[in-house]
Amino acid sequence: MKGMSVSGLAITTLTLSHFRSHKAARLVFDGRPVAIVGPNGAGKTNILEAVSLLSPGRGLRRAAAEDIARKPEALGWKISADLRGFGADHQVETWAEPSESRAVRIDGKLATQTALGRIARVLWLVPAMDRLWIEAAEGRRRFLDRMTLSFSPDHAEAVLAYEKAMRDRNRLLKDQISDAHWYGALESQMASAGAQITANRQAALARLQTAQQDAETAFPRADLTLTGEDAVDLAAALAESRRRDMAAGRSLIGPHRADMQAIFAAKATPAEQCSTGEQKALLISLILANARALSADFGSAPILLLDEVAAHLDTARRAALYDEICALGAQALMTGTEATLFDSLGPRAQTLHISETNGTSQVST
Repeated sequence: MKGMSVSGLAITTLTLSHFRSHKAARLVFDGRPVAIVGPNGAGKTNILEAVSLLSPGRGLRRAAAEDIARKPEALGWKISADLRGFGADHQVETWAEPSESRAVRIDGKLATQTALGRIARVLWLVPAMDRLWIEAAEGRRRFLDRMTLSFSPDHAEAVLAYEKAMRDRNRLLKDQISDAHWYGALESQMASAGAQITANRQAALARLQTAQQDAETAFPRADLTLTGEDAVDLAAALAESRRRDMAAGRSLIGPHRADMQAIFAAKATPAEQCSTGEQKALLISLILANARALSADFGSAPILLLDEVAAHLDTARRAALYDEICALGAQALMTGTEATLFDSLGPRAQTLHISETNGTSQVST
């Protein structure tokens, strides 16, 4: 199957320069799922992180641009990719010079990060998400917003507008400013952006519910609800809450306080009460549902980044996951410490081996 033509959304080449442990690397993909194999610390997850930065945001590690550059050189870093996108091929570059923010170029022209979301979709699942159902609500909001962003790239702009207005309002609260005129405009901005955020999140949850119900899968269905966004008129609710917010020094209501709740449907059990294995299976179920919904929208599955996912699944579920990925026709980049974790993929997968010498990663086929 080597040399097979790539169909659907896929990265065909990925070039890294001074990106974490990769001083220089060029990877060529043929469209099949990719098994990235190597010992811990070799630089496997760094490759996934590079691909995640071909989408809006700070990538799967949420790292600041200056923290990504290879040390000790600290010369800045660059990622280049040839991408078969939705209906067209693109050349994508993203980079950061020392002490500068991340820049993006698409087909030779400077672009916004939001524009990345319009030419491709990238979803990921990393071990840090394993605690999603038992950690604080912030992690679930971030997880939900990533899924929402995959359906609506403009969601990022609404979130940024809301957060900017909220930061300004919080500054007034901390300074004990009581003039209503100072608050009115900011609360109006928060209400407008907040309404869009909530609508986008609700629409994303509805898409995920449908995508789960329409599929027969080895991974359990999750019933999802959004809580903490009950204010019909957010501007009025914020005005009413000023005194309480001033005492707290921050805004206590709004979509930044929302939470996503999940129920293991077959057992009618809240996700936080499920076993560790069931919690992982619910996460995978949502990622697959997200991918199916996007495939229905664009006629092509998103790129999937699955870090150490195989190590946490039994043999049957591992095989079921690979079958789902192949049925979707998705280009999935998966990491693992042992090649045997990917045995059930057989010739359906491309394998890359990652090694590390003196702090520098090396890639071989």
